[in-house]
Amino acid sequence: MVLGKVKSLMISFDCLNDSNIPVYSSGDTVSGRVSLEVTGDIRVKSLKIHARGRAKVRWTESRNAGSNTAYTQNYTEEVEYFNHKDVLLGNERDDDNSEEGLHTIHSGRHEYAFSFELPQIPLATSFEGRHGSVRYWVKAELHRPWLLPVKLKKEFTVFEHIDINTPSLLSPQAGTKEKTLCCWLCTSGPISLSAKIERKGYTPGESIQIFAEIENCSSRMVVPKATIYQTQAFYAKGKMKEVKQLVANLRGESLSSGKTETWNGKQLKIPPVSPSILDCSIIHVEYSLMVYVDIPGAMDLFLNLPLVIGTIPLHPFGSRTSSVSSQGSMNMNWLGLTLPERPEAPPSYAEVATEENRQSSLAPIAAFDDFERALQGPLFAYIQEFRFLPPPLYSEVGISVRT
Repeated sequence: MVLGKVKSLMISFDCLNDSNIPVYSSGDTVSGRVSLEVTGDIRVKSLKIHARGRAKVRWTESRNAGSNTAYTQNYTEEVEYFNHKDVLLGNERDDDNSEEGLHTIHSGRHEYAFSFELPQIPLATSFEGRHGSVRYWVKAELHRPWLLPVKLKKEFTVFEHIDINTPSLLSPQAGTKEKTLCCWLCTSGPISLSAKIERKGYTPGESIQIFAEIENCSSRMVVPKATIYQTQAFYAKGKMKEVKQLVANLRGESLSSGKTETWNGKQLKIPPVSPSILDCSIIHVEYSLMVYVDIPGAMDLFLNLPLVIGTIPLHPFGSRTSSVSSQGSMNMNWLGLTLPERPEAPPSYAEVATEENRQSSLAPIAAFDDFERALQGPLFAYIQEFRFLPPPLYSEVGISVRT
């Protein structure tokens, strides 16, 4: 008897959307099919799936143990979110090569359905970082007697939703700082910086309106600037590794001595980036807006305003935001700079996604209202980048290890 061969083994997901992109959240049911195509009849012990969700960090550091002795210290840590196994065909045990319990699969294409539920706990958003990642996948294994198993792994994306329509994320962020430059016994006048943004929570593709006043009473030429930073923090064995990545920036006009510049809603657009990861014990992804004054020959004067990048965008003047906005409108005047009463609605997906991303995506998700709105917007561009692009290049502003 001449046995056939395995031509292909594929995994496909029954997506919750019309875009054919597998995106899920905690509590969702992940279902799909394992497709097996064979030429000729084959004998099979089992066809299994193994689904896992895991956050993992890893980095190494060089240590000195004496005058001429050095070694490498490894730091690893892992958090498992779920671990599901199922047998689609055959028996659980396939560690022997006996002829008992074999199944014959005839020539052609065959499909085997699978289904499992994601746990009802906070799941970290899928993420690829410099020293760690959060990944979710399904692996299929076809076991045959006297042959190596055929294996295939396919990842899917999980989002832990962050709704920016909450009071804490709708509250304005502000700060004021001043710096006096000294050169030997001479002291110049101060440089002052005041900045404010309308809220703490944003979604990818939105523009942050920056309200600022920069006064230069020093003798030097200075330049006001603003930058969005992503900070990735990885934790293992009581240590922390931190990487900062520049996300977006802008530059104001140069200010000579005695001049003042005012930003009345200067806009800085957020590109497609990963949402904040705040609930994972070993990986944190946080954002901040740094408004600063570049001072030649001296330490810059800067303000850090915290940001949270969410997945559910701002409701367009909905009831949940109106009560918060009305409470805050009484205090919107700040150093003569007035924030707009009605915040800017998030842009459409077409305004932020590249032409390549637009062509590769189809209809938006239609699972539930808030998530549908989120994935009609620029968050969808991040999903596309996460799935199809390599990890980003990192501008390591500061890497530190703390106990």
